[in-house]
Amino acid sequence: MPGLLRMRTMCAVLVAAGCGTMSRQESRNVTASSKVAAHEADAHENPLLAPWSGGYGGVPPFGSVEVAHFKPALEAAMKAQRAEIERLVGETAPPTFENTILALEDSGRLLTRVHAVYGVWSTSLRSAAFQELEREVEPVLAAFQDEIMQDPRLFRRVAAVYESARAQLPKEAQRLVWRHYTDLVLAGAQLGDAEKRELTAVNQELAVLFTDFAQNVLSDEESYALVLASEDELAGLPESVRAGEAATAEAHGLAGKWAIANTRSAVEPFLTLSPRRDLREQLFHTFVSRGDHGDEHDNKEIVRRILALRAKRAKLLGYPTHAHYRLTDTMAKTPEAALSLMTAVWKPALARVDEELRAMRPFAEREAKRSAIEPWDVRYYAEKVRKQKYDLDQNDLKPYLQLEKLREGLFYVAGELFGLAFRQVDDVPVFHPDVRVWEVTAREGGRHVGLWYFDPYARPGKQSGAWMSAYREQERFRGEVSTIVSNNANFMKPQPGKPTLVSWDDAVTLFHEFGHALHGLCSNVSYPSLSGTEVARDYVEFPSQLLEHWLPTPEVLSRFALHYETGEPMPPALVERIRRAATFNEGFRTVEYLSTALIDMKLHLAGDADIDPGAFERDTLAALGMPRAIVMRHRTPQLTHVFAGDDYSAGYYSYLWADAITADAFEAFIEHGGPWSADMAARLREHVFSVGGTIDAAESYRAFRGRDPGVDALMRKRGFAKKRAH
Repeated sequence: MPGLLRMRTMCAVLVAAGCGTMSRQESRNVTASSKVAAHEADAHENPLLAPWSGGYGGVPPFGSVEVAHFKPALEAAMKAQRAEIERLVGETAPPTFENTILALEDSGRLLTRVHAVYGVWSTSLRSAAFQELEREVEPVLAAFQDEIMQDPRLFRRVAAVYESARAQLPKEAQRLVWRHYTDLVLAGAQLGDAEKRELTAVNQELAVLFTDFAQNVLSDEESYALVLASEDELAGLPESVRAGEAATAEAHGLAGKWAIANTRSAVEPFLTLSPRRDLREQLFHTFVSRGDHGDEHDNKEIVRRILALRAKRAKLLGYPTHAHYRLTDTMAKTPEAALSLMTAVWKPALARVDEELRAMRPFAEREAKRSAIEPWDVRYYAEKVRKQKYDLDQNDLKPYLQLEKLREGLFYVAGELFGLAFRQVDDVPVFHPDVRVWEVTAREGGRHVGLWYFDPYARPGKQSGAWMSAYREQERFRGEVSTIVSNNANFMKPQPGKPTLVSWDDAVTLFHEFGHALHGLCSNVSYPSLSGTEVARDYVEFPSQLLEHWLPTPEVLSRFALHYETGEPMPPALVERIRRAATFNEGFRTVEYLSTALIDMKLHLAGDADIDPGAFERDTLAALGMPRAIVMRHRTPQLTHVFAGDDYSAGYYSYLWADAITADAFEAFIEHGGPWSADMAARLREHVFSVGGTIDAAESYRAFRGRDPGVDALMRKRGFAKKRAH
């Protein structure tokens, strides 16, 4: 597949990017080249233009890359792919799989390598200089992709193979032909010249708006913090949380104070544990107002324009709405199917929320002399209900959840389920001192599988949340090529000699993202366009969500949930309380997430209506019956999954769709010997983790399970239906 289309990042919590230091208009008046030109390296000296060298099949040259290298490298890489495409379309022989499809698959390799490194800077090292560069090159990259994908000569050749020769090819080759043909059609290859020019203009403007949106969110995350000046304001917070807040304050020149950063990983522990209702309210409002402060970083007008452009693009491509366009190549196929699942879950989730709020009110009446539960109260009182009902709270768990021990637990699960072994290596360049690298091998025979990079800590210029990236896809097209993947998070870096203690939710996220990494590491396909996580958007979250189920197993907790002071394993009684509380507060979690997914879908089903994002969000939530005590997990002005790029647009429902599959798949393990069933693990690897996009997602799942998934297992998993006896 052409180079730009291979770059994919899997995200669980939040995708954001950059922090603007100037207005959008100013950023457009000052091009990145004004700063870069003085430092531009000759192409022969640019590390981004050289093949990746070193062991393990070559590795990214992180240790020698500077921002000044990106622009000339991207320009050279685009020039190289343009020449490759010209050779392809200039071929005088009739189109064949070899001279057309494989030639297209092989094109853009330099751009793929350069863009992989560029993506790391975009997510993890977004300095002011890089932001400036990004504003300049993003529309150029969008235009270049359209140039390739809309070339009528290329489409004629690909279409000829698709229409005449596909049926005679091996199955994986058939899938590759379908993939390229479908991508070209969805990119506008069948449009007339005027419509193509119009579509390119739309895509270029969207590229600028996506960058602006993401940088505005990160600007609000880095510009706001709640500063605490006295010990009494820290009431209820364990030492590990206080230490993180002290480190945040010191990093901002406020030594001797404490600061809660405006990110989810910092905000939620405070909202859960602090008895200071006034501070919870202040912090909550700042957090949920990211991108919505009415200043130069406000995102509402950007959302409005993105929606209008997406609607225009959908109509150009022959679809009634952007939602219909985006769901064409998914398991759901139609917005109606996705909405049907969301609606089926929404109603029981609302009913559960009513129960949960009733359980919280006695605490609110005793502590705050009020029965109304506000959004900044929910996590705090839910924690009190959890302790009363299950004798379980965050402070019970966190001492046992050491980041490094949990990482060892990830490796244990990978070994037991998929036969993988991990060995830390120090001969690979990294892009930041916090990053560490492990070689992954087959436990039997020692075959090299790939590399796993781990970047766990928050820092300025790094997007918030947690995600997985693939720096290189596994393939056998041009010889055996191993994959390179990374997991990235935003834990507070501990003081020297101290462990990083995480919440239970953070531990679940760690397993989730590692599931994405394993999806890449287990890949065993021929072509990079079909490798690893290159599957339907509403299927890609299935392997990652499935891996979450292994965290609470006794085998993992007894070995790796060790008390950071005593080294003692988590007591069996505590493990049992975790099991009993598995669906606690599930109504809140589901409604918080699902309201975001419903808003996303309904925004993109509105077609070319002129939308006021704030009014639309307010009115739609009211029509849905959204409880006033709950706010969307990601409000529209900060919904970077959807408005910092196209990947999850009209697709935030994917987590629920994939979880229906996940719940059904884990029940298969339980039915056939339990979580550690060797037979089921082998089936999972053979039919899901290793096949990438070489077969249709529904076919992949049927091969694993023997049938299609239903919604019943999802309802049982979330506690909305009666548990089934096994």
